[in-house]
Amino acid sequence: MRYYIIAGEASGDLHGSNLMKGIYTEDPKAEIRFWGGDLMQSVGGELVRHYKEGAVMGFVEVVAKARKLLGNVAFCKKDILQWKPDVVILIDYPGFNFKIAEFAHKAGFKVFYYIAPKVWASREGRIRKLKAYVDRLFIVFPFEIPYFQKKGIPFIYKGNPLVDAVDGSRAMNETREDFFVRAGLEDKPFIAMLAGSRKAEISTMMPVLTEFAAKMHGLPQYKDHQFLIAGAPARSMKDYEPWMTEGNRQYIKILFGETQSIIRHAEAGVINSGTASLETALFGTPQAVGYITNPLTYWIARKIVKIRYISLGNLIVDRLAFKEFIQDDCNADALVTEIRELIENQERRQKMLNEYAEIRSALGGSGASSAVAKSMIEELKK
Repeated sequence: MRYYIIAGEASGDLHGSNLMKGIYTEDPKAEIRFWGGDLMQSVGGELVRHYKEGAVMGFVEVVAKARKLLGNVAFCKKDILQWKPDVVILIDYPGFNFKIAEFAHKAGFKVFYYIAPKVWASREGRIRKLKAYVDRLFIVFPFEIPYFQKKGIPFIYKGNPLVDAVDGSRAMNETREDFFVRAGLEDKPFIAMLAGSRKAEISTMMPVLTEFAAKMHGLPQYKDHQFLIAGAPARSMKDYEPWMTEGNRQYIKILFGETQSIIRHAEAGVINSGTASLETALFGTPQAVGYITNPLTYWIARKIVKIRYISLGNLIVDRLAFKEFIQDDCNADALVTEIRELIENQERRQKMLNEYAEIRSALGGSGASSAVAKSMIEELKK
């Protein structure tokens, strides 16, 4: 069968790659054409557009790039009509994918939505579109089960694919020494810093992260620590360079293609909110989540977002398993205080690790991606 898959950001690329592996296992003759990134491309299939060409987040940011996004939508519609897939599989990325869902449904194509749009957080009106344009919804979080049951939307839940992605990763199955040798690093303790995957996130988080690193490095007990920035997929050194100086290059390093290893082997991490914060919990690294966005975007979000927490791990256990520092609260002094606490206070550190165990347990066992792929194929054969 022919599968047309659309993932619009780094997390979708990760889940899309694992889904593709499952599809190829269950349907060895599968033809896959996709919008995604390097991880999906490494599995096979034919890449149409790389997500770096359209990844954007936030109300103000979307308006600023509206013309380009609409151009991509038009191109995608034409491409689907020409290729004629058996199913269009949409992975999260609702602003773009809902437009494609409506089009594909009206054009007579089967539409599956994998990684449900976060209608439980905001823009609940999109539920109408899920009911109207999506043939089957595949969810990945346990707290979504009662929500979609209450809304009367049929769904399939097979666990969370991130568990497989983490447990099967090179990072989880290597030693700290292996990582240091491969990355050309000195054998010193380090703190992870993730600024996000989009250019707008990097530009807001990098000033805070570099100031945080400078303050930590200035403390006697941390003068020998390294501070590793995980360069985001599809980004380059020029995206980070404006915040690197001769002084901080001595202790701040930027590595690309090593995000999971940086998270896995760090003493602690400052993580931009998103899939990475849930990965960090699954890897078992104590963290503080930081998030800064355009002030107008944040003001609008405060008016419409209904959830208590911005991090998936905290949403899963419905409490602050780890602290979230948002907007003005996300500053160097606050992050220094929190990271020191997570490194130096063993009781506090262990409490967070216990919370992580509960998060992992709630996500279910292994095999989610393969189970979802098998379910999709069964749905198509009906």
